[in-house]
Amino acid sequence: MADRLTVARPYAKAAFTQAQAAGTLGTWSEVLGKAALAVTDPRVKALFGSPKVTDAQLAQLVSGVSGAGGYAHNFIALLAENGRLPFLPEIAQLFDQLKADAEGVIEVQIISAAPMADKEQGELTGALAKRFGRKVNVHTGVDPALIGGAIVRAGDLTIDGSLKSRLERLALDLSA
Repeated sequence: MADRLTVARPYAKAAFTQAQAAGTLGTWSEVLGKAALAVTDPRVKALFGSPKVTDAQLAQLVSGVSGAGGYAHNFIALLAENGRLPFLPEIAQLFDQLKADAEGVIEVQIISAAPMADKEQGELTGALAKRFGRKVNVHTGVDPALIGGAIVRAGDLTIDGSLKSRLERLALDLSA
């Protein structure tokens, strides 16, 4: 995965620089997301490396599906020409990270054992915004296997406050 990110990073930075200069970060994010989905489709994957399909045809296909025009179409054509279309999922992910950093936003995933009340979610969102010094976009989910508590993921940070993990640590301590 690190190798794929290493290859994708300069392309993501180039796309970000262009989008930021043009004031079209949202549009580029949407186009790259759709293009990333397109290249992960098994029918499109089967076309990579095929002698029957040219780079220009692949670029046209991905651009058409993603709604890319202008610079975004040229960017996708450049990726196709350099055999980098399969890296679009990583490029889109890195682009969105750069966009979030520029906008002062952090994406946070909260998985709880039971659905959270609006008040609880609001308090947790406020605490996370204060901790990170950014606007927080919260995505919630429920996993009854956690028994109680929650797991919070924000970028590389994971805070595991679930009862399940506490019980596992207790069992480990007791068996030692």
